[in-house]
Amino acid sequence: MPVGKIPLNDAISILEKGNLGRLGCIAEGEPYVIPVNYFYDGKYIYIHSMPGRKINALRSNPRACLQIDEIVDSYNWRSVIAYGSYEEISDEDTREQILESIFKRVPQLTPVETKMAKSPEKTIIFRLMVDQITGVGEYW
Repeated sequence: MPVGKIPLNDAISILEKGNLGRLGCIAEGEPYVIPVNYFYDGKYIYIHSMPGRKINALRSNPRACLQIDEIVDSYNWRSVIAYGSYEEISDEDTREQILESIFKRVPQLTPVETKMAKSPEKTIIFRLMVDQITGVGEYW
């Protein structure tokens, strides 16, 4: 079966169910893609990070996208891309709530996330204000 667009409600469902995606942005004039944990609340995609290349890139060019997929096998898959604009969250109460929400959805913290949990003041919490969601899939 050929690859085709999936309905928007299916794409949103995939985005809502997921917790791991690949963030795409432009870093120093070059495409940059990195895996991130996230959660989607229907309007925003929330992500956490330590300072570094990704944050520098997003501060310099706030346009970004997040790609998420559901893969059964190489003939049965769906892929979603959510496009949006980067905004840092500075309010401490909001930051705490977002971190808790992310960590609840991630079954096991990675070493980086463990470091973030121990140093919340260094952790950068941001969101993408989603303005477009697209999806494609192949089904047999």
